[in-house]
Amino acid sequence: MPVAPNDVRRFAALDDTDRAILAVLAGDGRIPNNALAERVGVAPSTCLSRVRALRECGAIRGFHADVDPAAVGLPLQALVSVRLTAHERAAVDAFRARSVRLPGVVSVFHVAGVDDYVLHVRAASGDALRDFVLDHLAVDPAVQHAHTSLIFEQVRGLG
Repeated sequence: MPVAPNDVRRFAALDDTDRAILAVLAGDGRIPNNALAERVGVAPSTCLSRVRALRECGAIRGFHADVDPAAVGLPLQALVSVRLTAHERAAVDAFRARSVRLPGVVSVFHVAGVDDYVLHVRAASGDALRDFVLDHLAVDPAVQHAHTSLIFEQVRGLG
């Protein structure tokens, strides 16, 4: 039986050094390899090979810049909760596959509770956000209900 994406068992082989590397990178993804190696107490060559292995196994999903959305013309953010009409695996998987490709979608969360998904969306304006909901969600036969919550402020945690 395959291991689910959120199942921690897929990382059972990680040791304390791997977890230390991940903790440091989570706080500073731009740390140079030599500094990272020194922080976790291994040789730079060992550190480099471990980081490569962590990328290959999916423990490190990527590196990115945390860019202010307003700087790229998308100052408005919202969380759009979506309830699907059907809950068969094929319908759920198809919605997820479509939703991650929609314009302005930053993240897609499959959640428990009344709603099935929460989409983190960025938009240029209130009109653009309304158009996103009307053009992509309200017309989707898989969507039973969508509820939009504006994000006034986003602060990142340490975790």
